[in-house]
Amino acid sequence: MPMNNYLRNLDRIEFTVTMACTGSCIHCSEGDHTGCTGHIDAGTAVASVRKICETYPIKSLMTFGGEPLLYPDVVCAIHRAAAGLGVGKRQLITNGYFSKNRETIEKVALCLAGSGINDLLLSVDAFHQETIPLEPVLCFAECAVRAGLPVRLSPAWLVSTEDRNPYNDRTREILREFDPLRIPLGSGNVVFPCGNALKYLSEYFDENTAGCSPYEDDPEDIRSISFSPNGDVLNGNVYDTDILEIMESYRPPNIL
Repeated sequence: MPMNNYLRNLDRIEFTVTMACTGSCIHCSEGDHTGCTGHIDAGTAVASVRKICETYPIKSLMTFGGEPLLYPDVVCAIHRAAAGLGVGKRQLITNGYFSKNRETIEKVALCLAGSGINDLLLSVDAFHQETIPLEPVLCFAECAVRAGLPVRLSPAWLVSTEDRNPYNDRTREILREFDPLRIPLGSGNVVFPCGNALKYLSEYFDENTAGCSPYEDDPEDIRSISFSPNGDVLNGNVYDTDILEIMESYRPPNIL
């Protein structure tokens, strides 16, 4: 299949596994998750990964949500496929709260380790811990470390990582709770004005700041192909059309 020039630099695949979430974070760029159900079909996701990797030089794959570990079997299936296809970086972003049962948490951690995930980003900060209890998250972090998963703490910072504000101060307190586990601190991310963040944290943003994601691709130079839980991807839906057909026919919105 000839390569679509708009995807000439494609080297990454992302899956929003589900929009269902165990938290209700005021900084969430996706807004309110109330009533969200459903998840990407594992078989369809795996088949898509295989087809894309056969055609494009994919270097990294990420799963996130919502809370992706509400569906750990789907997450593990996707990463197992990526590992088998030689995708170098295989990342999972999770808030770590999907169960309070230690046996279940241990089982999921072992599944994740066996799937080949090599970069687990654990979202812990003042925003997540407003509605997510810390104890089961600490339990998951401990189980993940014991299972041999490479874990990094990935907090959301308000304004900047250095800014002194009540949210960042609380985040620093929460991060200290993980000190006994000796988990490295990742760069995390800085909250951007979109979704709930724009609604509840507007006082912290410059009034001229655009409410758009810094992670969005140039539509004429797609570097990361992103799947929604309902199968939407680029300008099509993978449940209706083969992923390679969707990719071949993709055109930027201004050219459609």
